[in-house]
Amino acid sequence: MPLVYTAMSKHLFYFRMFISKFVLEQGGMPLNPFMIFDYFLLDSIDRGSVREANNNCVRKCDEIRVFGAISDGVLSEIKIAKKKGKKVRYFSVLKSRTIHEVDVVQVEMEPDVVAFRNDLLDIQKFKK
Repeated sequence: MPLVYTAMSKHLFYFRMFISKFVLEQGGMPLNPFMIFDYFLLDSIDRGSVREANNNCVRKCDEIRVFGAISDGVLSEIKIAKKKGKKVRYFSVLKSRTIHEVDVVQVEMEPDVVAFRNDLLDIQKFKK
């Protein structure tokens, strides 16, 4: 059973259990940051510490699956995964329970990272 890091924006926080369930049903063992650290440990510690812990999880997983629109944190996780030769797959999430795989060119970007779409496409060129 591959260890699957579930990369997602904070906007999908409320769908975290459905995403973990989806990965389990697909034969993966979900490593879901929002299930581990809740919502940044309720902001009780510096978010940078939580992000670094997330990045360490990315380094240790077998693959990452990206759910929903890409945020700045998720883009960083994708970059780490690709540098480490990890497989990266992308999924759209509709109404929390409808999840399906999409091609990288179909992935949505959050407004603050939309300017980095070409970076995402360049990252995807690196293969394991």
